[in-house]
Amino acid sequence: MHLLSIKDISRDQMNEIFDIADETSLGKTTTSLREHAVLALLFEKPSTRTRVSFEVAMAKLGGKSIYVDTKTTQMSRGEPISDTARMMSLYVDFVAARMYHHEDLVEFANNSTVPVINALTDLEHPTQALADIYTMSNAKRRIRGLRIAFVGDIAQNTCNSLMLAGVKLGAEMALVGPKDYPPNPEYLTRSREYGVVDIFDTMEEGLAGADIVYTDTFVSMGNENEAEKRKKAFSKYQVNANALKYADKDALVMHPLPAFRGQEITADVLEGSRSIVWEQAKNKLLLEQAILVYLSEKSM
Repeated sequence: MHLLSIKDISRDQMNEIFDIADETSLGKTTTSLREHAVLALLFEKPSTRTRVSFEVAMAKLGGKSIYVDTKTTQMSRGEPISDTARMMSLYVDFVAARMYHHEDLVEFANNSTVPVINALTDLEHPTQALADIYTMSNAKRRIRGLRIAFVGDIAQNTCNSLMLAGVKLGAEMALVGPKDYPPNPEYLTRSREYGVVDIFDTMEEGLAGADIVYTDTFVSMGNENEAEKRKKAFSKYQVNANALKYADKDALVMHPLPAFRGQEITADVLEGSRSIVWEQAKNKLLLEQAILVYLSEKSM
């Protein structure tokens, strides 16, 4: 089994992963991977939290990880992705791939005989979304019925994954951003098959009744060439103290990091009493452990 997209997993499967995370956090599980299990981190894109948390997750589970920068592999000289996948499957037990193009990840997985995990592509970031939903559930003691407002670039990968995961589990989504940057139509349509997804272009309307206010960088990896244009387009969508007045009085703030203080979020909100950003970051490790255990069990 692979984990390439939130489209790949059901509500029940997500809850199974969350149960493993609960057991791990409470110290009630002694689950480990098979002896000497190895995870390859095949990364085209830069990473801090995802790389470190996966490496630590493998260590805590009794396995090892190796970091493979694609620029130092034969892929950089034109070796087909399919050949790389077939070769890696002979050496390692898992691959977490962080790639620019989602279709390249799919090609890799189609040629891999070991579980492949999407560690971020241009289309999705499923491990982040699972960690986010888990964090919300712990903070609010539920997911069903929560209203999650995603503010800013509502067309990007984390939004796609979080939107689909949230509505599958019974939350409502409010996408808040400029009209010139609409959400991905495929993910919007799919998400609306499961539940409520509303779209707004004003903060006042979009944050009304929100239990969670979620934002991310306005300039994602791969969009650096239009950084100034994007900063200007999204400037009205900064999550600041004034914006939070529109949300529920007990609304919590989330950000997957890295955060650019003074752009998509202000420092006082990021570090304020309503922020659960650092709990969110901590849970990446916990959820990646749970995902590795889950995929290991399903691959036996």
